[in-house]
Amino acid sequence: MQVGGGIWLPESPRQGTVCGMSLPVVAIVGRPNVGKSSLLNCLAGRRISIVDATPGVTRDRVSTTLALGEGDSVRYVELVDTGGMGVEDVDHLTEHVENQILYSIAAANLVLFVVDAREGIVSLDKHVAQQLRRHDKQVILVANKIDQAGVLTELGELTRLGFGEPVPVSAAHKQNLHDLLDVMIDRLGELPADIPPEPVLKLAVVGKRNAGKSTFINALAGEDRLIVSETPGTTRDSVDVEIEFEGKHLVLIDTAGVKKKNKFANDIEFYSQHRALRSVRRADVVAMLIDASVPVSQVDKSLAGMIAEEHKPVVIVVNKWDLAKGVATGEDYIEYFEKTFPELSYAPISLTAAKDGVNLHETIALAGQLFGQASHRVTTAKLNEAIRQILQKRGPSHKRGTKPPKIYYASQVAVEPPTIVCFVNDPRSFDQSYQRFLTNQLREYLPFAEVPIRVFFRKRERSEAKFQNDGL
Repeated sequence: MQVGGGIWLPESPRQGTVCGMSLPVVAIVGRPNVGKSSLLNCLAGRRISIVDATPGVTRDRVSTTLALGEGDSVRYVELVDTGGMGVEDVDHLTEHVENQILYSIAAANLVLFVVDAREGIVSLDKHVAQQLRRHDKQVILVANKIDQAGVLTELGELTRLGFGEPVPVSAAHKQNLHDLLDVMIDRLGELPADIPPEPVLKLAVVGKRNAGKSTFINALAGEDRLIVSETPGTTRDSVDVEIEFEGKHLVLIDTAGVKKKNKFANDIEFYSQHRALRSVRRADVVAMLIDASVPVSQVDKSLAGMIAEEHKPVVIVVNKWDLAKGVATGEDYIEYFEKTFPELSYAPISLTAAKDGVNLHETIALAGQLFGQASHRVTTAKLNEAIRQILQKRGPSHKRGTKPPKIYYASQVAVEPPTIVCFVNDPRSFDQSYQRFLTNQLREYLPFAEVPIRVFFRKRERSEAKFQNDGL
């Protein structure tokens, strides 16, 4: 429920719905450091999972859509990367990681069992094989890292795992991938010709550590799609979670918690934060989660600045709102955030309790409204009428010794974000102060009240003299 101009207050909890993609699932499993994430990235043709020599980097299920075949025979599957089976997680999340792996195996139509061809069979490989036999799944044994000389002659030993002859590949060097794809197509048999639906909205959920991002997404998905723990830094990869919301296909992007750059403990944390910031860039809208149980920090302020620099529509989501009841009201947050995040003064605020599913659907609906605003294009006539009225309120300052500044006409040249070019006699006459004034006024006159707007001033050339010389 929205009250006033910018606050969305909690209503009763509602459950999310899992998106029925109905694509066949291919799960990549194996012990740590056999190259599962490298294989997913290689097959997908882009970096999705973080790759690092440290065991246990992957924790959540990381998935992407993979096209098999060519031309009219192309079919699609969901390819899922999993954590290393049998790893002892340094943050005591071993059980959570194992549960995510077992869920992936149970849901899979086909399993790629990856082993390290250079090391042969080790005890953890036998453990993985035992788990797979319990699930009675179709399995392709994949012998990775064959780029080392002499490895191919030793692959016969791997048949003792009980899954037939291995398919030799090198994910790092992109060797024999076509052979693996051919075997996958053969094992999957006749696949449905379903084309994955294009998402109508990509929402990046960002915030500092322990703000409740994974809980927020799990509540909307209606399942434990992501590991939730009080341990800071639980999420490492940026994970796309697809859901269905009011009959529409959405992608929610879970991200690692943002922290100060000088606090990175290792390369994994650096890459995690890099992926989080990249997720903001590829999203349509951003949900910036603020933990209501702790004070706003410099990390929150820095993140707000970065979102503003990317000109992304954003909902400021005050999560764990139940812990702040009786301490602060919605109106208090409006006043506080205007001072704390002045660069996001236009952004609406939503009060949620993700753990109890409170106000989550309303927040998603609000994100959809923001995307609609950012995608809107106004007519040139409406835009110029708005600028005429704004100029009547306040025109740009006239500096002594210069020509009086004039805006001849304006045009919206782009969306996402709405981008407006004002054609003027001298761009130097329009300082940053007047640019901010004009931008804020345009939000009042045009349907861009809660999204960022970009305004540029360009010198009008003679060939562009469409309006009278005396300006608007």
